[in-house]
Amino acid sequence: MTTVFQLATRLKNKEISSLDLVESYLQTIQKKNSQINAFIHMDECAIKAQAKDIDEKRVRGESLPFLAGIPVSIKDNICTENMPTTCASKMLENFIPPYQATVVQRMFDHGIIPFGKTNMDEFAMGTSTESSYWGKTYNPRNLSYVPGGSSGGSAAAVAAKMTPLALGTDTGGSIRQPASFCGIVGLKPTYGRVSRYGAIAFASSFDQIGPMANTVEDVALLMNVICGYDIKDSTSILKEPTDFTRHLKDNIKGKRIGLIRECFGDELQEDVRKCVLQATKAYEKLGVIVEEVSIEGFEFGLPAYFILSSAEASSNLARYDGIKYGHCASHEESLSERYRKTRAEGFGSEVKRRIMFGTYVLSAGHYDVYYEKAQRIRQFILNGVQRVLDSYDILLTPTCPIASFPVEINATRVKQQDETDIYTVLANLCGLPAISIPCGYSQDGVPIGMQLIGKAFEESTVLNIAYQYENREQE
Repeated sequence: MTTVFQLATRLKNKEISSLDLVESYLQTIQKKNSQINAFIHMDECAIKAQAKDIDEKRVRGESLPFLAGIPVSIKDNICTENMPTTCASKMLENFIPPYQATVVQRMFDHGIIPFGKTNMDEFAMGTSTESSYWGKTYNPRNLSYVPGGSSGGSAAAVAAKMTPLALGTDTGGSIRQPASFCGIVGLKPTYGRVSRYGAIAFASSFDQIGPMANTVEDVALLMNVICGYDIKDSTSILKEPTDFTRHLKDNIKGKRIGLIRECFGDELQEDVRKCVLQATKAYEKLGVIVEEVSIEGFEFGLPAYFILSSAEASSNLARYDGIKYGHCASHEESLSERYRKTRAEGFGSEVKRRIMFGTYVLSAGHYDVYYEKAQRIRQFILNGVQRVLDSYDILLTPTCPIASFPVEINATRVKQQDETDIYTVLANLCGLPAISIPCGYSQDGVPIGMQLIGKAFEESTVLNIAYQYENREQE
């Protein structure tokens, strides 16, 4: 496998051209995308024009950033000027943003080539990339399985070698869960570390944009580009610039990992348990201290997350009313009928389910019982996690309780899909950085991932400990 670091080095040394690179990936997309359906919008002419421009600058001897000429695919809920951004929904079927998301603009400034938009669960609400208006995405490791969601298109594109890097968004595990299912690396940064300006909101207090790639080092390289304070984002945190590759190779002997006891219950698939526990043994051989820890209130995390995220989704999606932009129903009899028809036609079933649930928990008579109580639980869990992290560098869990599940939608599986987020929502509730890295395969040959959760703004530690496992000497 050729890494992004190797590709960027070859581009810098003029061993290959950016045009040759993007054309090779475009050929792979032509061969595979009809089966996988990872990409849903792409402008080949614009991609090749940007690649030629980078090559001409390099020939002229201009100084270029390290990742100049590297293609990066973008999840379809991140705004791209002059390119559709539909959130995989009929509601935004023809929407082309008039502005660029901050992360996309930063990639442009570094000479990175936006490489099309990837499929996703509609409005990022789902765990399988089966609810997209543009059709299902399939797991390239096994086409009968889902790639995870909601960033399933980004994960599948990287896993299928249709792109070397991708951007996803993570509200409750939507980067890490598909990374686990597809056998790649996915990082959710600390809340406020990466600008959300231009990311179409699902649940604003949870959403974060993050990188996906085949290796930890490649994820770190993309983080160097997209990370940083943004005045356009009121939740953006002003921090000193960080080189996330600087400490990747630091020795981790003596580091302390807390193995969260509550993540190894009866719901955990035996293949997943075995692979993650084997990974802890590998860490012990690297000189890391691994101990069991308990997170007080952990069992309330998933229900609190669904209450809060659905409430925020209900509020955020109220703007799609058929008046300002997006889908608009025709032949309405009144303004209220236009609203009703537009939203009934424009939203899929999963989005409607969450809007209805969110509206219910925010309604008079239910706000105190559900929403306010969920906020208190969120703070209670955060306090418990911070107490544990006072004594440990990293918390370790399986990324998901299962390896993946077959492609099929039915009502009986909704609960199972929701529960794949049971371990990942912890980092979103607490706003902490977390990464999923591959640690084995199930008996069916489907990838399994483990999750590392770090302290706020300590992505470098998370990446360092993940890198050392990824590059360990294997027996």
